[in-house]
Amino acid sequence: MSWVTASTTRVFPAGGNNVPIGDTAAPVAPVCVLLRNVQAAALLEFAIALPILVLFVVGIYDFSGAFNQKLKMEQAAQGGAIFAGTQPTSDITSSNGNPGSLQAVVAAVFNSLAGSRVLPNANQGTCVLPVAPGPVNGLTWTYTISGCNSAYTTNNDLTIVINRASVSGSPAAFCTLVTVTYPYHWRFYSVIQSLFPANFTSLSESATVHNQM
Repeated sequence: MSWVTASTTRVFPAGGNNVPIGDTAAPVAPVCVLLRNVQAAALLEFAIALPILVLFVVGIYDFSGAFNQKLKMEQAAQGGAIFAGTQPTSDITSSNGNPGSLQAVVAAVFNSLAGSRVLPNANQGTCVLPVAPGPVNGLTWTYTISGCNSAYTTNNDLTIVINRASVSGSPAAFCTLVTVTYPYHWRFYSVIQSLFPANFTSLSESATVHNQM
């Protein structure tokens, strides 16, 4: 006599003896237990992968913002250098602490950044023109404009450095070097703070153009 189950076949001897012969069937876990194990494993994998996924998505957004700002700063530096190269040099002396020709260059850079929305508070508060340069270093003037992003009380200064006696090329030629520096504040610093020691990164772009006058 044979009894058939879903997992194995058990053979019993004739004569009513109910002791199975050669019973080697292993116990089978219920289907519901197996499903619970699979679901628990999937939930654990999702919990491990979720922070990495969030970091990846946030990183893409924030890094694209920094790259976009860097491109806009590069464009502003190039425009300022091109404009500076056409300016007269009659007022460019180390004794002139604030040449009028350079104020126009600073305005060109500032307006480019304001128009591209790099400076959220342009033409407001202390983020206005004209601005007096710092101490003159040879034929290099440094202009610092503060308060251009009211969301941050520190590390929000725009710095424009104009060197009217830069030497470049072969044979050597006098050029104007314009350097623009402005911080990029990470929007999701609480998420990516493990990658950066501060909530901002200082970006800098330079452009050089031969003096035409």
